[in-house]
Amino acid sequence: MSFGVDLGVNERGESVGLDLAELLATRLLVQGNSGSGKSHLLRRLLEGSAGTVQQVVIDPEGDFVTLSDAFGHRVIDAASYSLGEVATIAARIREHRASAVLSLEGLEIDDQMRCAAAFLNTLFEVPREHWFPALVVVDEAQLFAPAAAGEVADDARKASLSAMTNLMCRGRKRGLAGVIATQRLAKLAKNVAAEASNFLMGRTFLDIDMLRAADLLGMERRQAEAIRDLERGQFLGLGPAIARRPVLVRVGSVKTGANNAMPVLLPLPGAEGAQPDLLANLEPAPAPIRPSRAKSRDALALGMEGEEVRVSTSLDMDGLLKTVEAPPSVPELPSLDDSERATRMQSILSGLARGFDGQPAPALYQEFTVGCRMAGIAPVPGLADFRRLFAMALAGLDESETWAEALSLGAALPEEMLAPFLRIAHAAREAAPGPDDAELARIYGTASLGRVKRMLGHMEERGVIVIRTDLAGGRSIALPHLGWTTAVTEAGRAA
Repeated sequence: MSFGVDLGVNERGESVGLDLAELLATRLLVQGNSGSGKSHLLRRLLEGSAGTVQQVVIDPEGDFVTLSDAFGHRVIDAASYSLGEVATIAARIREHRASAVLSLEGLEIDDQMRCAAAFLNTLFEVPREHWFPALVVVDEAQLFAPAAAGEVADDARKASLSAMTNLMCRGRKRGLAGVIATQRLAKLAKNVAAEASNFLMGRTFLDIDMLRAADLLGMERRQAEAIRDLERGQFLGLGPAIARRPVLVRVGSVKTGANNAMPVLLPLPGAEGAQPDLLANLEPAPAPIRPSRAKSRDALALGMEGEEVRVSTSLDMDGLLKTVEAPPSVPELPSLDDSERATRMQSILSGLARGFDGQPAPALYQEFTVGCRMAGIAPVPGLADFRRLFAMALAGLDESETWAEALSLGAALPEEMLAPFLRIAHAAREAAPGPDDAELARIYGTASLGRVKRMLGHMEERGVIVIRTDLAGGRSIALPHLGWTTAVTEAGRAA
């Protein structure tokens, strides 16, 4: 079934539509400088297709939250949730086919990238029975798929870029149709932009962006100047869902508006009268406090002459030296014995392991450090130690047990494979049936059984495990360096 979204009119006043069914099979890239009307165009598309297809919006500036009032989109304020909770919400959105806006407003760019990565990865990795068609609109896509490393954490950039690449390159088979908008094509990763088959190019002024836009539209380079002359709200469209030849589109009106107000010229407050004196009644900046040790006069008056207190000196308003007693120090938390410390830490790690859904290690470490402070655990283990401890918790191992040989062998693998390897080692040491693919997928942080098979293949290539499959399809896994072997796993559970 075909459904057209009315984008606006062309030069002759004729309606220009966008074939929604074709868009779901292809993908769309929107480009234009700030003020060219990108957000207005996306809003027109979302309003025109609301109620026909599920919509998910990644909104870094909170521009699209007003869709909830007119069309019932669920607004998710990312600042109010942890990464694990955001991933859980994404899975529920996919399952229940709910239209939603993920508002990243108020987050630092690193946290925006981590949050968008966790959200998009969950949309991508849900079970096959939840692969319903959905438009996934990402505004300011150059933030989440940058062409080059910038002043952001490397783990956040890699996670976000990987999620965006999955959306645009592999999302179609899972029903996800990426619609990405960017201010500059030169700032957007090429492997993300290259997957779009439909284009709407708005006004841009830089030569490099005009030439790239002209190339994508199939225009000659001497025609690229036309992109600079476009008015606000005008776009050149091309693609199987729009037109076979570049067509000028003047985007129509919308029902909802953005939260951020457009700049409007207003008279200055002092235009009709005298302006206030901005330099009057200025208070001097406080002088730096110099810590010292002295006897307290109050203590001396009470007869406690041998007791000293911490005091500081500073200048008062008249420039005279005065003595100020510093606030008392914060009492230290009661120390924990080794047994109690290990018990509390294991409880925190077990809780994180139960809620694990593929979140990146730095995000989990942040939750771990908060839990340790609340439990009075000091000092908090570093990130490297946390990765090892969390892998053991995922594998169901107790730190009190001796696993030095298995950990040493697992060091030859990528760090994300340590937990599945330790789970296999645990079963092999007990000669118990090995974990099935579904269990390994959960520990590995994925919903793809294909990734689990590739992971096991990589372990076998490195020589840390040997997989044996019998004629009935049962699987056993041996660790030749340690002399351990799992019992046979049933064929139905291993496949």
